Amino acid sequence: MRAARPVGAITRGTTAHNRLRRADRWIAAVHGRLLRTAERPLVVDLGYGASHITTLELFTRLRLINPDVEVVGLEIHPDRVRAAKPYETQGLSFALGGFELPVSRPPTLVRAFNVLRQYGEAEAWTYWDLLRGKLARGGVLVEGTCSEVGNRAVWVGLDGDGPRTLTFAARFDAFERPSDLADRLPKTLIHRNVPGEPIHAFLRDFDRAWATAAPYGAHGRRQRWLAAVERLSAAWPIPQRMPLGGRSRWRLGELTVPWTAIAGPDR
Repeated sequence: MRAARPVGAITRGTTAHNRLRRADRWIAAVHGRLLRTAERPLVVDLGYGASHITTLELFTRLRLINPDVEVVGLEIHPDRVRAAKPYETQGLSFALGGFELPVSRPPTLVRAFNVLRQYGEAEAWTYWDLLRGKLARGGVLVEGTCSEVGNRAVWVGLDGDGPRTLTFAARFDAFERPSDLADRLPKTLIHRNVPGEPIHAFLRDFDRAWATAAPYGAHGRRQRWLAAVERLSAAWPIPQRMPLGGRSRWRLGELTVPWTAIAGPDR
């Protein structure tokens, strides 16, 4: 019987060494306990692109958390799978597949980066729902977009019930003002960055806090970022403690906010 065609469309496949380091670091910090305690944790890297490198990096980083983590890289393009096969090792494999997630068991975590940019908002929601339905009990989906070299990124953390968090992450020299990261918003939000929408108000307030914190720039952009986030916290429900928040996360050029705060309770 002929195998079913993978669900989804072929992406450009561009990738680079350490492109997803910021997201991997967040996954390890926020979901490390999940990966340590899950029985036979399976992680899927969906749409890894023309090179296997970011999947290999994810595998290496997660093995430091739990040496029994298994990682499967899925790609919709057969040539990309063939090119990655020689790099398989115990616990790391590559296979043909898309949003249907053709893996041996429900994954504990799915990382999907730069795979939904080409879809419309309604399709993005549909694929979010499809992926969430494939997760193991208590599992998570991390879906986002980053720049070509990974110096600016935004991602959503979802569980079986829906989106939970939105995270902004950037090198301090990769933007002039925080709203520059708007071009990395998920497809479900990017067209809603208009007056009257919570995400627009959040980015507007973040820019204002950044401008007010300009004097701290004399001590470096990291100090300015910290001061801006502190000021922003007075108006927005920004997590203050680990693993989602606190100065140790903010110092990395990272900021996580609850999904309901920036998307509204009905989305």
